[in-house]
Amino acid sequence: MTALLTGLASLLVFSSVILVHELGHFMAARHCGIHVEEFSIGFGPCLWSTTRDGTTYSVRLLPLGGYNLFSPLPDEEGDEEDERGESAPPPAPKPRKTTLFPLVVSGQKFEDATAWQRFFVTLCGALMNFILGVAVLLVLVLTMDKVGSTTIADFSENATSSAALQEGDTILQICSNPCWTVYDITDMFYTGEEETYNMVVLRGSEVLELQDVTFTPTRDADGNVLYGMDFRVEPMKRDLRHVLVMTCDMYSYYSRAILGSFFDLLAGKVGVEELSGPLGTVSAVNQAVHYGWREVLSLLALLTINVGIFNLLPIPALDGCKLLFLAWEGLTGHPVPPRVQGVINTAGTVALVWLMILVTMHDISRFL
Repeated sequence: MTALLTGLASLLVFSSVILVHELGHFMAARHCGIHVEEFSIGFGPCLWSTTRDGTTYSVRLLPLGGYNLFSPLPDEEGDEEDERGESAPPPAPKPRKTTLFPLVVSGQKFEDATAWQRFFVTLCGALMNFILGVAVLLVLVLTMDKVGSTTIADFSENATSSAALQEGDTILQICSNPCWTVYDITDMFYTGEEETYNMVVLRGSEVLELQDVTFTPTRDADGNVLYGMDFRVEPMKRDLRHVLVMTCDMYSYYSRAILGSFFDLLAGKVGVEELSGPLGTVSAVNQAVHYGWREVLSLLALLTINVGIFNLLPIPALDGCKLLFLAWEGLTGHPVPPRVQGVINTAGTVALVWLMILVTMHDISRFL
């Protein structure tokens, strides 16, 4: 039963992240009047397909990606020779639209759209991932038993911060970083080691600046770190304002963690062996299934935000690099030479494939 739940949860997670990303490209393309030949979820052999309004919608065997195929429209007059046996002259190219976001689906080719229209289409994949992340986090906040505030309720056993802090203190800042919800606090305590911070707290009606407040991580009976801080916070009132603030705070928390991981990888603080591919993600889903649906949704939010951020990085062959090319074309009126784009994207594709193979090998080694 657990294997079945893991499989279904993995399919849900992968399909949701891929579907919204490709749906973002698709909806933006249709909005800009660009013809989409095929909208596909997955790669490999086709399992199901249907054609509507000139677009083929398909589901393929491997749910590890998807694509929108912006192929040239078929020539209505064909390439048949005229009565004299000569080929008909090619039709004149369709003039590009000057409107950035036309509301009519006109069926123009992707190449005939303006640079800014193509920029918009490329950008909307990542934007939809971000929207899905916000929606999932909003569901999680709305279904929480309690929404954590920044007001100290009580201290853990042997808490060192109780020497400077008191129950009822509301934490306003930690190292000049404003704190709105408990996620702003926990974001500071990520090392699992004893930490010392300067803080600003509200005690009664008085704002106090506290220097060198030391915190000891809270541990379980086996000595494992439960959370980095040594106190618990009070729940705050569940209203629209606090729900939205908590959702934005969780989104910011996830985004900072993802960006921090990328920067650590570039700086050499984290090795490639720490990355996870599809197999590692399935393993994470399996662990999340054991804890419940909330953990699965948390993982879904993390992955979709991760995909959105990763796609916007200026890495060749990813959407971020394409956006740079299109921004250059939109600002200068001249596209980056196709040969230059081809060389850069080919190099990026080779590097990404090599990275995927390496990460998959590390995933397999963890199971052996």
